[in-house]
Amino acid sequence: MQALPQNDVSAPVTDGGIASATRFISISNQKGGVGKTTTTVNLATALAAVGKKVLVVDLDPQGNASTGFGVDRADRVNGTYEVLFGDCGIDEAVLGTKVPNLYIISSSIHLSGAEIELVDTKRREYRLKDALAVATQKFDYVMFDCPPSLNLLTLNALVASNGVLVPLQCEFYALEGLSHLVKTIERVKGAFNDDLELTGVVLTMYDKRNNLANQVSDNVRSFFGDKVFETVIPRNVRISEAPSFGLPAIVYDMHCPGSQAYIQLAKEMLKREQQIQAAQAAA
Repeated sequence: MQALPQNDVSAPVTDGGIASATRFISISNQKGGVGKTTTTVNLATALAAVGKKVLVVDLDPQGNASTGFGVDRADRVNGTYEVLFGDCGIDEAVLGTKVPNLYIISSSIHLSGAEIELVDTKRREYRLKDALAVATQKFDYVMFDCPPSLNLLTLNALVASNGVLVPLQCEFYALEGLSHLVKTIERVKGAFNDDLELTGVVLTMYDKRNNLANQVSDNVRSFFGDKVFETVIPRNVRISEAPSFGLPAIVYDMHCPGSQAYIQLAKEMLKREQQIQAAQAAA
């Protein structure tokens, strides 16, 4: 996988000749195994498929999003660690993927030590936001695949974001900690980032035959109301298989139920954002 040619990202994203506002979205949940990376990879792919220019920033030291897009370990020379600490600019770190319009800043094992190194760094909460300021001229969406914890890497993503999308596994234990995450979002909004909002909650690994999954869905919708996306992501073998081929599920098997659900989720998210923009314009 080759580094993205300079001229591929140098032109501003435009809509009718006017530079569009980039949306920065954190895919976050402090619980592991709820579908954060799968959601990041496939939602980004679906957005790119409808012509949006998308950058995925892999903030998880495990680097699963990078693997999911087929980025070889040998190609992860400049990545999120180097961007965070100013060792390179985003143009040097951005890699093209097999999906047109979709790019990634990959993760490497070096990121596992970033938490400790950030502690004594100036403007430690704003490192990612400062580094990605130039992305507002180049992408429609920047999506952060956050680690499964509320650490300084996740905090950097939240400070840099307009919105937070929370994947929630349809199991009882997944509900624990969700209220804590919402409180964290509110604290970050109050202390560091006035623009931060809960974009929504997406229910993942849903099995309609499971009564508990239905109960969890009902409870979440009762508490969060219309913040919960109508689209649910089902349990699907093809989604699980796709990363081993270095492909998003939507590319690996576009017609499987999981891929179709992520395509529908992208449509629903775009529709919501159009309604929000229309309301803001009318205000």
